[in-house]
Amino acid sequence: MGKILKQPDLSDPQLKEKLKKGMGHNYYGEPAWPNDLLYIFPVVIMGTISLVIGLAVLDPAMVGEPSNPFATPLEILPEWYLYPVFQILRTVPSKLLGVLLQTTIPLGLMLIPFIENVNKFQNPFRRPVATSVFLFSVVVTLWLGIGATFPIDKSLTLGLF
Repeated sequence: MGKILKQPDLSDPQLKEKLKKGMGHNYYGEPAWPNDLLYIFPVVIMGTISLVIGLAVLDPAMVGEPSNPFATPLEILPEWYLYPVFQILRTVPSKLLGVLLQTTIPLGLMLIPFIENVNKFQNPFRRPVATSVFLFSVVVTLWLGIGATFPIDKSLTLGLF
């Protein structure tokens, strides 16, 4: 049994317009084999490998000083994306309360789809409650993240007051 491909209808005015602009070849079902899989993907893969090798040669990772288990640095910071949760653990007096506060983060993320879910609009200006909750969360996350880089006595006020 032979391959059955959807043939383009070249009398279709929409397709004619797309083809004039250099678009539309996927409109009529160009197969992925061999066009994409055999020709385009290897070029993208080799380009990515070349980019990684080039970056590794131009900016190699340096080996730091040997670790000393008996000398703890004064300010230990996690990776930047963990700054807000680190700040919560650092400033809350009870560690149990800090861990409980951190469990509210995924719980809050799970509630996001249910905030104003009856609203059919996707425009954020027409979803004021969801937009306000999102903007407040972004501000608090940025505040905590920036505060984690300050000494603990200035971390909540960011040294502003």
